[in-house]
Amino acid sequence: MKKKILIVDDEENIVISLSFLLKQEGYTIQTAQNGKAAIEQFEQFQPDIILLDVMMPVMDGFEAAQHIRKIATKELHIVFLTAKGTVQDKLDGYKSGAEYYIVKPFDNEELLTLLKEIN
Repeated sequence: MKKKILIVDDEENIVISLSFLLKQEGYTIQTAQNGKAAIEQFEQFQPDIILLDVMMPVMDGFEAAQHIRKIATKELHIVFLTAKGTVQDKLDGYKSGAEYYIVKPFDNEELLTLLKEIN
C-alpha cells in the first residue's frame, strides 16, 4: 500500500508538480505552504512521509520538523527538499529530525527511488 505524503513548500509550482508526480505513483497527497500549516496538516492528515522545504514564511522547515518530531506518535519519515545546500544546512536538517536531505533542483527519479526505499 502506498503511503500518505505531506508536501510542504511555499512555491506553488513545486507543490503542483510534486503533487502531480506523486499522485501518478499512487501516493495520497496533502499540502501546506509553511511550517505552521505543516504542523496543522500533520495533526489532521497523519502522513507517513513529509517532503519539507526549509525557507518558508511564518515558520521555517527546521522549526516545523523539530515540532512535528515531538508530537509524532507513529513512524514518520522527514525528507528535506530545499535549495539550502551547504554542509551546515544539511547538518541543521538532520539535527531537526530529518532522515534525508535532497537539494533543489532535484531529479524526479532520485526522489521516486528514495520514496520507494522508504515505502
